[in-house]
Amino acid sequence: MDSISSRIQEVTPSLTLAVTNQAKAMLARGEEVYGLAGGEPEVDTPEHIKAAAIAALQSGKTKYTPAGGILELREALSAKFTTDNNLSYDAKQICVTAGAKMACFNAILAVIEEGDEVIIPTPYWVSYPEMVKIAGGKPVLVETKESNGWKMTAEQFEAAMTPATKMVILNSPGNPTGAIYTEQELRDIGEVALSEDIVILSDEIYEKLVYGDHKHISIASLSDELYNLTITVNGFSKAYSMTGWRLGYTAAPKPLADAIDKIQNHTVSNATSFCQYAALAALQGDQTFISDLRDEYDIKRQFVLARLKGINNIRVVEPKGAFYFFVYTGGLGLKSMNLTDKLLSRYKVATVPGIAFGYDEGIRLSYCTTLDVLNEGLSRFEQFCREH
Repeated sequence: MDSISSRIQEVTPSLTLAVTNQAKAMLARGEEVYGLAGGEPEVDTPEHIKAAAIAALQSGKTKYTPAGGILELREALSAKFTTDNNLSYDAKQICVTAGAKMACFNAILAVIEEGDEVIIPTPYWVSYPEMVKIAGGKPVLVETKESNGWKMTAEQFEAAMTPATKMVILNSPGNPTGAIYTEQELRDIGEVALSEDIVILSDEIYEKLVYGDHKHISIASLSDELYNLTITVNGFSKAYSMTGWRLGYTAAPKPLADAIDKIQNHTVSNATSFCQYAALAALQGDQTFISDLRDEYDIKRQFVLARLKGINNIRVVEPKGAFYFFVYTGGLGLKSMNLTDKLLSRYKVATVPGIAFGYDEGIRLSYCTTLDVLNEGLSRFEQFCREH
């Protein structure tokens, strides 16, 4: 159809959502499916958060809010940045968005002009390149190595830069790999960004899901210069099991924050009013939900790691954060779409093809499900690997 813009015609659908929907359709038909594809906690939102939303509805908190969010929430987020990330953001530098996905998109729209290049390490979260395309930019993909824990080096970053480079996207802890950049790795990447004033979009949505002795570090906290180049993105979906609530946020130096606020003004107006009060309750309430969730996921992470290490013809790097394993499957002789299609149709195990993340010789497994589902799903995956 001629009326569809060329930008949108270049955008590919989300394969992660496609696999999830296919698995749900099979379940609806009464088929047995072992879902290892999901990108959301399987547990419900904590009761005190839901109660805050109900109270907000009942008290009439159903009107427009300021575009950037209610002041109480932005002040609470400001305090959170100080406590958790050693970052100082005024409430006016924070914009509450309709999900962290919208936060990323707002950040890209605020910076990228037609033809600007955005450096994205692969494997990447599925939506980064598509957002860049919609904004008129050009994704420049940097292939990371399994041997380096699926992390882009400063040298790779510098080699990929051109005069058109405007932004680099970092996701730590990362989806789909669970990789976490160390402080030194971030400093090295930051030095390269500073050399050419490259804006850093730091997606930190999985910051609370970090295991063992590893630590999450916000790159903006490492120096005043990096602070002034960084847009930090986060949200409530993963840590508080609030995926359907659609609540994210950006924090940025004032000029970038003002630009993001303009975009919000002319798109969604504001995140849903009563959901913002739920987010406030999440920040100010009991945080043991997060530590309990993290402990539960760590048990599952170690269980899956032990199982995967016992399967021939695949390789896996231990994830340090998030709730995914990115499994190298090149030894099976199948491209990722073919592999995941067969795994789902014949063995009833739902996974996500690596091509969705820009890497066609791997698949993503999620461990945000029950141990019973993990056990049976991995047994079936092992059988699949034996037979191929």
